[in-house]
Amino acid sequence: MASALSYVSKFKSFVILFATPIVLLPLIILIPAKFVRCAYVIILMAVYWCTEVIPLAVTSLLPVLLFPLFKILDSKQVCVQYMKDTNMLFLGGLIVAVAVERWNLHKRIALRTLLWVGAKPAHNTATTAMMVPIVEAMLQQMEATRSATELELVEKGKASELPGNQVIFESPGAGHQEKQDRKSMCKAMTLCVCYAASIGGTATLTGTGPNVVLQGQMHELFPDSKDIVNFASWFGFAFPNMLIMLLLAWLWLQCLFMRFNFKKSWGCGLERENKEKAAYEVLEEEYRKLGPFSFAEANVLLCFLLLVVLWFSRDPGFMPGWLSIAWTDGETKYASDATVAIFVAILLFIVPSEKPKFNFCNQSEEERNAPFYPPALLNWKVAQEKVPWGIVLLLGGGFAVAQGCEASGLSEWMGKQMEPLHAVPPAAITLILSLLVAVFTECTSNVATTTLFLPIFASMSRSIGLNPLYVMLPCTLSASFAFMLPVATPPNAIVFAYGHLKVSDMVKTGLMMNIIGVFCVFLAVNTWGRVIFELDHFPDWANVTHIET
Repeated sequence: MASALSYVSKFKSFVILFATPIVLLPLIILIPAKFVRCAYVIILMAVYWCTEVIPLAVTSLLPVLLFPLFKILDSKQVCVQYMKDTNMLFLGGLIVAVAVERWNLHKRIALRTLLWVGAKPAHNTATTAMMVPIVEAMLQQMEATRSATELELVEKGKASELPGNQVIFESPGAGHQEKQDRKSMCKAMTLCVCYAASIGGTATLTGTGPNVVLQGQMHELFPDSKDIVNFASWFGFAFPNMLIMLLLAWLWLQCLFMRFNFKKSWGCGLERENKEKAAYEVLEEEYRKLGPFSFAEANVLLCFLLLVVLWFSRDPGFMPGWLSIAWTDGETKYASDATVAIFVAILLFIVPSEKPKFNFCNQSEEERNAPFYPPALLNWKVAQEKVPWGIVLLLGGGFAVAQGCEASGLSEWMGKQMEPLHAVPPAAITLILSLLVAVFTECTSNVATTTLFLPIFASMSRSIGLNPLYVMLPCTLSASFAFMLPVATPPNAIVFAYGHLKVSDMVKTGLMMNIIGVFCVFLAVNTWGRVIFELDHFPDWANVTHIET
């Protein structure tokens, strides 16, 4: 039996890759309609995305080949989807992230935060969850700190203070319990990191792929929506939701793994003080190794702060932004969030990484031969290696699919099939679809999940007279809630590789996390989300679907 399974597994990718298009062929032979041909392409892409028999980015290129061949869209209409405004927004954000990583600014912030909050495990758990942009660096430093602290205690002749050696002074049962407590602590800490990465990415428009897909789909499907989903409006909606989710996630991890033992987590004692002192010394040493705050780090930090300020102040909604000064003409807005992102990204290739030397008289021979203008914060070689270019194609493939759905009439057909849902309460529809997306995203890419579902949900909303954002917002957030499996997201895989967790640990904890996530999103979209995006009425921009060519 085992050999038969291995034989099937060996040819699985081959069979899926070549059999899927053949099995789906009767669909377009029996019903030779344009929208059916579009459905054929989308189903094929969905299978390839879910199984990853070829890379996700390569699957995203299928519309460039198949849409013209099936006479759904001509080649120019398809290709223009792969470098839209939204792709530029995401690309600019990625380049800024590469600069932060290159100059170790994230590590400096991580260490400074750990030094600020101290070395208590309970503190570290909460802080790791809150310090979302640097969660990966936090994990590395916490692991290094734990090992170095134990080594330092041994070298100082304090081996009796190590948890593993407490069996010498305590009963075997107490020693076993201490070991189990330490295992539970490791599980809670590592899960905290990957959950924080998934939750925290939802707070900003460029924090995770599904958010960017939503903005792009809104521009594609509803061009008259007047930039209703921008950096400021999304942050106002998603940031409070992120804070609530982080708090509930922390409480759930505390309850499951640490059983609210606040005496141990927050207690005093000479042994705990010695351990915390040793850990603090190790953190200080690691921070000293980074050296003084460099000129390059200061410039990267300034560029990052400039990016955030320009994003928030462009068109905040409650007051005129800098966009209204000279970059509007009637209904046309010439600058978008993408304009800001690319502006700051270009600055990173110009702003120097060292102070220019103006003292021409006292320069050495080497300094005289060196160029006056120092190297920039980023060069193209680093950007080329570090930026995940495949995600740009993945986003483009999603926009091409949305365009194909509209041009072929597939969106209209799907909307008519969903008209009976008019009798179902909107809150129930949102809850059910959010749960569906949260389950689906466990086994496929969150960007692919959002790309597949959002055009369908938009069509459904129009057909039943429901504000499309009332369904699209919660489903976009739910696509980031992949908490149950190690392969669901890169953060999950990273922490699983440390060896503290079993798959059963992640499934058991992640199931409740999915429920928490869907509940929080349901709360957000039915409270402050209604005010920010005016979800109580069907908007004018959703009445007619425009197709850009």
